[in-house]
Amino acid sequence: MEYIQVTKENLDQEHICCAISGNKDVQVSSKKAWLKDRFNDGLVFLKSTERGKCFIEYIPAENAWNPIDAPGFMYIDCLWVSGSFKGHGYSSDLLNMCIDDSKAKGRKGLCILSAAKKKPFLADPKYLKYKGFSVCDEADNGIQLWYLPFFPEAEAPKFRECARHPHTEEKGYVLYYTSQCPFNGKYVPILEKTAEEHDIAFRAIHLDSREAAQKAPTPVTTYALFKDGKYLTNEQMNEARFLKLIAK
Repeated sequence: MEYIQVTKENLDQEHICCAISGNKDVQVSSKKAWLKDRFNDGLVFLKSTERGKCFIEYIPAENAWNPIDAPGFMYIDCLWVSGSFKGHGYSSDLLNMCIDDSKAKGRKGLCILSAAKKKPFLADPKYLKYKGFSVCDEADNGIQLWYLPFFPEAEAPKFRECARHPHTEEKGYVLYYTSQCPFNGKYVPILEKTAEEHDIAFRAIHLDSREAAQKAPTPVTTYALFKDGKYLTNEQMNEARFLKLIAK
């Protein structure tokens, strides 16, 4: 497998794996706009040269769009290998490249979100444990922060207090999201329209800056749905799935 780094210079020409349609697709355009602004913050996006979901995206933890305290660490936004790419060691290739790059940049280690049991759009805890990661913090909703220190004396990362006990003060459904996940460009407007058509109390809060994301009341900022203040899920929803949730 050959890999390539997506940069400002080749962003318009390269597909971004998690959304491989043309640049005019709202999912692609929103994600690429988000990426373009993050490269100045040290974000790295490595992917397979073939079209498909095989990539890793990481950034210095100080610049991560999550409420974590992990000075000196590298935060992995996403490590995703799916479909026919699974089972060939590509995830290990990508992770090893991230480790080598992070060490070369003087980072103390890596950190990433997961949970005790595999959750959609989060890293697989079994894979992380196999690769030497361990849990360093956990929020009330079961979302965990895992880390791989490069030095034994490295202080473990942790969640900020705002994310340790995920909740909101609002009634109804409240969604916090960022443009880091391209699917939000398509599906958040669908949820807003569905809620309006069915007279469902719903508000979507777009975290459009690093500062806002680092103060969010949830460890998962790409997509976090609450109802009457209680955290529900980080799984993106289409109209049918949202209405099914409402029916419950």
